[in-house]
Amino acid sequence: GEMLDLAKTLLKKAKAKGIDVQLPIDHICHTDFAESDKALVTEGQDIPDGYMALDIGPKTVELYKKKIEDCGATLWNGPMGVFEMKPYSNGTFTIASTLGDLTASKGLISIIGGGDSAAAAEISGQAVRMTHVSTGGGASLELLEGKQLPGIEALDNT
Repeated sequence: GEMLDLAKTLLKKAKAKGIDVQLPIDHICHTDFAESDKALVTEGQDIPDGYMALDIGPKTVELYKKKIEDCGATLWNGPMGVFEMKPYSNGTFTIASTLGDLTASKGLISIIGGGDSAAAAEISGQAVRMTHVSTGGGASLELLEGKQLPGIEALDNT
């Protein structure tokens, strides 16, 4: 569909600019959007027909942790899975913990983009360890894109 075409275009642009985009290499899946102790862990990145990905898998958690360890700064915007449901919270809470640990131990600049990511950081107890937790959500991303925010624009015009 249209969104898949957009994703492919963005991945091509990132590759052309030398940007390393890391997509999940495994998933925690289920057929129902509900808590279950019978979730399927995929061997690879493909999700079986009739299933939906509800969290990143254990291989992806380890991959992302290693990538974060190599960073000097991070901007986290969007949870790894449906963290509100315990069986699908590990990816999100592990990434939150990794960010908190590295912020404390090596001075990682950890910025949480708001919305669900900020909620996940709070629920996991890691928000207090981050460099900054925005409550702006989508507005944070718009600011980083260089867009004018109406509230800031109004202040600039006074």
